[in-house]
Amino acid sequence: MRFYLSPRPLLGLSALLMMLACNRAPPPAVDATPPPVSVAAAIEREITLTDEFPGQIEALETVAIQARVNGYLQSIHFKPGTEIKRGDLLFVIDPRPFAARLVEVEATLANSHAQLALAKAELKRQTDMLETHATSEREFEAATAAVQSLEAGIRGNQASIASARLDLEYTRITAPIDGRVGKDEVTVGNLVQGDSGSPVLTTLVSVDPVYVSFEADEHAYLKYLSGTRSERLSVEVGLADETDFPHQATLDFVDNQLSTTSGTVRLRAVMMNPDRRFTPGLFARVRLHSATKSAPVVLVAERAIGTDQSKRFVLTVGVDKIANYREVRIGRQVGNLRVIESGLALGEVIVVSGLQRVRPGAPVTPELVPMDAGKALASP
Repeated sequence: MRFYLSPRPLLGLSALLMMLACNRAPPPAVDATPPPVSVAAAIEREITLTDEFPGQIEALETVAIQARVNGYLQSIHFKPGTEIKRGDLLFVIDPRPFAARLVEVEATLANSHAQLALAKAELKRQTDMLETHATSEREFEAATAAVQSLEAGIRGNQASIASARLDLEYTRITAPIDGRVGKDEVTVGNLVQGDSGSPVLTTLVSVDPVYVSFEADEHAYLKYLSGTRSERLSVEVGLADETDFPHQATLDFVDNQLSTTSGTVRLRAVMMNPDRRFTPGLFARVRLHSATKSAPVVLVAERAIGTDQSKRFVLTVGVDKIANYREVRIGRQVGNLRVIESGLALGEVIVVSGLQRVRPGAPVTPELVPMDAGKALASP
């Protein structure tokens, strides 16, 4: 048996599809215009060479105060945390045993002097008697030896007196330098000892001037210090709560070799501290520069530099109006501009605004603007 499908339903379905196709809106036109961006040419300025490093404030002199004699701590004569002068009394150890020892050795010396006087008188008699042969050579030599022995004993007694006086002086512990004293680590009544293992009684650090210590890499060493160790380079310092480098210092020490492990060299600058703002141990930001060295550098706007993980980059734009990725090494900031140490040449055009709308290798619609965008360049 055969079945035949009528063509009328098929014709109706085709007509319905054509009507729906006619009623559908046309797709929107795609805008093929590349995204607009602001571009500027890299500029060049003559600036003083500088580099920045992390550093630390250190005291010129640091003294750990310890006892030199054994004894009981009798009194403390300072307030912890205050500034003191050289020679100020800090501690007193019970001096009575040492005073008694001094009296003892002084008495021994007096006795030796009395015996020496008697021995000299005996020697004089022996000398007179020897001329008349009234005594023997043996007795004369014995008298001479007795005088010499007592004279040697007196020198030993004098040394003992000097040592006893020194020990008595050591019972009064005074400040060896001007500076700020720490807390008293041992309280009154405790036994202190004057050997190598004696405890630290307190610490004393100088406060004005102070050191600023830091380490510079090999690149900075070759730039500033190679062959110019006699030049007094200028150093500027800023603390953690400061945005700039308002404090002046002078470089006074460069180590005699670079570390083969870290590739850095140790440096130290001296800075005055009249307001006592700098305390040993504070973190410091150090900017090293030479007052006699300047060089032309390439500068670009800070906002034109992108970050790709640990790398810094810019997008250059050539005559083909294509954005190209360019890795750069950046240097210090100068006003609203940033020094480009490598990776970009003077006059090359880069994207300064609209980085987020551009992909490397994509076309752009560039609009040329000044690199500093009309802002004044800060004085280097």
